[in-house]
Amino acid sequence: MSRPHPPWARLGSLPRLAWIGFGVVVLLLAAVPVLGWWPTKTGAPDAAWSAADVDTPPPVAPIDGTACAANAHGMAGFTPVSALDLPERNDPKRPLALLFDRAGAVAGGFDRIGYCLELTGPTGTQWVWTAMSPFTTDARRLGLPTRAGQIVRQRIADLEVATNAPGLATGTGLTGYLEMWPNKYGPVNSGQVPGATTDRYDADDDVYSSIGYGSFQVHTIAATRPAAAAPQTVLAVNGFTSDVQPLSVGIGTAPTGQPDWTAAGNAGTYTQRRLTVYARASVLTVGQHPRDRQLYPRDAAGGAVVPVAGKATDPRVRAVRLKVVSGADGWDETVPIGPGGEFAFRQRITAALREYRFELHVLGDGVARRAALWEGVVSGDVYVIQGQSNAVAASHRGSSIGEESPYVRSFGSTTGDRVLSGADRTWNYAVSGTVRQPGSVGQWGIRAAHRLMDTYQVPVAVINGAESSKVVSFFQRNDGNPGDLRTNYGRLRQRLSAANVIGEVRAVFWYQGEADNNNATGHVAGFTALLTDWRREVGFRTAGGTRYYVVQVGSSPCGNTSGGPLREAQRRMVDTLKVTVLSTTALSGREDCHFAWEQGYRELGDQAFAVLARDIHRGPSEGVSAPNPRSAAFTDARRTQVVVQLRSTDPLTVRAGAGTDFTIDGSTATVTAVEYREGGRLVLSLSGPADGATGLSYRGDAGPWCVNATGVGLLAFKGLPIGAA
Repeated sequence: MSRPHPPWARLGSLPRLAWIGFGVVVLLLAAVPVLGWWPTKTGAPDAAWSAADVDTPPPVAPIDGTACAANAHGMAGFTPVSALDLPERNDPKRPLALLFDRAGAVAGGFDRIGYCLELTGPTGTQWVWTAMSPFTTDARRLGLPTRAGQIVRQRIADLEVATNAPGLATGTGLTGYLEMWPNKYGPVNSGQVPGATTDRYDADDDVYSSIGYGSFQVHTIAATRPAAAAPQTVLAVNGFTSDVQPLSVGIGTAPTGQPDWTAAGNAGTYTQRRLTVYARASVLTVGQHPRDRQLYPRDAAGGAVVPVAGKATDPRVRAVRLKVVSGADGWDETVPIGPGGEFAFRQRITAALREYRFELHVLGDGVARRAALWEGVVSGDVYVIQGQSNAVAASHRGSSIGEESPYVRSFGSTTGDRVLSGADRTWNYAVSGTVRQPGSVGQWGIRAAHRLMDTYQVPVAVINGAESSKVVSFFQRNDGNPGDLRTNYGRLRQRLSAANVIGEVRAVFWYQGEADNNNATGHVAGFTALLTDWRREVGFRTAGGTRYYVVQVGSSPCGNTSGGPLREAQRRMVDTLKVTVLSTTALSGREDCHFAWEQGYRELGDQAFAVLARDIHRGPSEGVSAPNPRSAAFTDARRTQVVVQLRSTDPLTVRAGAGTDFTIDGSTATVTAVEYREGGRLVLSLSGPADGATGLSYRGDAGPWCVNATGVGLLAFKGLPIGAA
């Protein structure tokens, strides 16, 4: 749904920053976090290791002239990378100039970053210090983002906050959320942040494609969803790519106006506005590791191996310790640094409703610290949804609130914008109340995923690549560049590759065809090519293979439910393409081309769950297959009765009046009654002899319907030949 947006979300862009660097001499101090909370698998540390290997941090001393350095703890070992005196407003004729640029000092890598914002006004200087795991490996990207694609929307598990501002929560190990981009943005949220709103600018806003306002925000948020408490802004610098509006800056949540200081235009109320960027140089590189909230596809043994491997870059590093926590359980393994500085772990996790937290610690004289943290790691199954608007499955009437779960995940964003899509490389919680957003999977997608997770106690990831109102050719692969972000196929493929699940997808659902305007030939050719590409590079590589499902459209084009060759061609894909076809005929919650939640997307999600339960988990099979005719024949020489033999013998319920959706093609005879008989047979009584009959058709749009035990309706068909008696 489109929403009006205020003027500040539509303003001009900021020229590229002029980077002016000069040397700054700083003292680097080692940070030593707490270690040694469990005995290791491989025994106690070597007794010859010094006390610096364990739990005594050095005294904190100021490392530069900021108020944060003079007052905040926890800054030991951080190097000031850059500093910027923020202007009252951006002037494109006078580019912003850094006070210093020392990105080269941490060019070898960094394992923690920090920010100090100082605002001096009539009542003195207000400051805030915040530190976290890095969101990038490029030190040049730590400051204000000014170029296309520099977009960060990311949850942080280890946020540290210190400040002299009243009312702002402080401490370590806080949960945070970052919103950093040069783009315009609106207030609609993604559903990733507990307590965020859809109508105010806060910790979860909707970034737009074009540059022209700019957000640089850090927030604290609740650790779990749902949450009664609203997010709290830690620091905000907004409007730095606007050529019109004054900058909007703040520490803590704004007391009036927008909570995140958007459009406050208040930079002129401070005599000094300085943002200093810090980084802590790393002592090792980690080439293999999990990511926050990552889902690893489960293997035949019911879990996955999570590799953590890298190389020490500082000769003082003697060993590396990996600590893994899941609920009340914990595992602890220490390995010495090998030849060439290399180290490696292979931790197995179980595909169950349990999250794993990984901590990587460094041991050695003067370098002992926690070097990395990854939370919420799980193992489970991956599914893909693709197609047009009914695959997007936005909310039209009613919603799937209550279907979300921390064990239902997604990766990246469904946006059709190639820059936004390429920038979003994070694992998210699956949501269904939004579209084009991180984690969006659609109404029926989240219903099916939640039921799978809940029934079989296995986490689920759904990656939805659908885009509304698109013809089948829109979804095709660029064979010369399969990962082309200008194509829908390339955007989906890149998401699967970046998530490390390509080739590990359990099932793919295809729901498209309304936009093809009943062009069955073009639709079949396009989907056949697409299916061939999926089977080549997306499909599951282990025994059993990937399952492919096609949802038979209710109309093509939208509003035309008279049947036609496209719906018939989709029904025949059971034989022609060896896929499973799902039905939409008995969904009474139809909203023109789309569906309401009740008697619509909810029931379609149940149908998707049932076929996956049968095919992936060996669940019940009765009443799962969509009723599908195999043949039809007259039962008498007068041609007054037709029997339809179904492929399945599952019993059907035929509701009174179901005959109105059947048509005897080429004849004036009508179907007056429909009866189900044992053995998978539908008996149709006609109003008279069906002279001239050329076939039998079924629209399934108006109802009443013929449904199986789980409420799945008879597939629509067109021109089914009628054999002689």
